[in-house]
Amino acid sequence: MQKILKWLTPLIAVGVAIFIIFFLISINSNETPITVAPIEYKSEVVTPKQNFFWLDNFSKTENLGYFYPVNEVLVKIDLNEKIIIDNTIYKLSASALDPYQLFCLKEELNQHKLKYYLKKDKEGVELLIFSKDINKLKTLVEVLKNYQISTKLELYKEDK
Repeated sequence: MQKILKWLTPLIAVGVAIFIIFFLISINSNETPITVAPIEYKSEVVTPKQNFFWLDNFSKTENLGYFYPVNEVLVKIDLNEKIIIDNTIYKLSASALDPYQLFCLKEELNQHKLKYYLKKDKEGVELLIFSKDINKLKTLVEVLKNYQISTKLELYKEDK
């Protein structure tokens, strides 16, 4: 029995080794080799896409020998009617502002949606707001009193 085991163990080991070799060969033989072409850099000049307007089509028709008719428009204007234009502009100015007051003022201007002109020089900071809506400016002056910001509201006269 020992002789059989002495020869059987190496035979089983050789058989398993042969089986593994055949198994690995059969797995790897089914794969097709992957060939990868080298990456090529293609330089192309990109031309901007031209916008085509439908009016351009009309300009080309003149060359073809026919023209589109023009619509005539009749406008009646009554020149005797007086049009009242309110050109009253008000100026709100604030000067000598410290950084905290300037911050508060900018936040309030953003809330009231007012455009402003800020001038900084050696003497300090001066803020100018030009608006036609005096009610909006008056409410802004009342709000700015809470921040101890002194402002001056006056009628603006443009230099001509």
